[in-house]
Amino acid sequence: MVNVNKLGQMKIQQTAFVLIALTLFFVLVGLFFLGFYLQSVKEDVSELNSRQAKLLVSKLANSPEFTCGTAFHSKYADCVDSDKVLILMQNSSRYKNFWGVDDIKIWKIHPSATHEECNVLTYPDCTTYNILESGTVGVYESNFISLCRIEQEGGKSYTKCELARLMVSYTKQT
Repeated sequence: MVNVNKLGQMKIQQTAFVLIALTLFFVLVGLFFLGFYLQSVKEDVSELNSRQAKLLVSKLANSPEFTCGTAFHSKYADCVDSDKVLILMQNSSRYKNFWGVDDIKIWKIHPSATHEECNVLTYPDCTTYNILESGTVGVYESNFISLCRIEQEGGKSYTKCELARLMVSYTKQT
């Protein structure tokens, strides 16, 4: 009778080991598929961030915070008021999470300027307007704009527009 009990115990142990092995196998397979799924989710998040930045850069020039509007007696397409941008730069901490991007910059292409960084002292003879800076390195999306301001000459005011590039940066998910 002793051999029968030992054989029964041996069968139960074998069955337990097979069940444990099958459970571990399915857990590993599940983790493998979960890893692929999470990688797909990260790629989707990165693509959505890219799409959001592209849409934002195309709409930002016409937003109330940037647009020339009717201030220059006509409606320009993709017109950015450089005076508004300068004021926005001084209050950028209030807008840190407003647009949901890392950086917003305007880079004046033409005409060239003496100073690189724009601030109250170098305006309007400057090239780069750092509106929003996070310090992180991201991927930039950009769009060409007209950077306009009112100038005075001979007692008359006129609209002076320059070619610039509006750039929006977002963090790419890896």
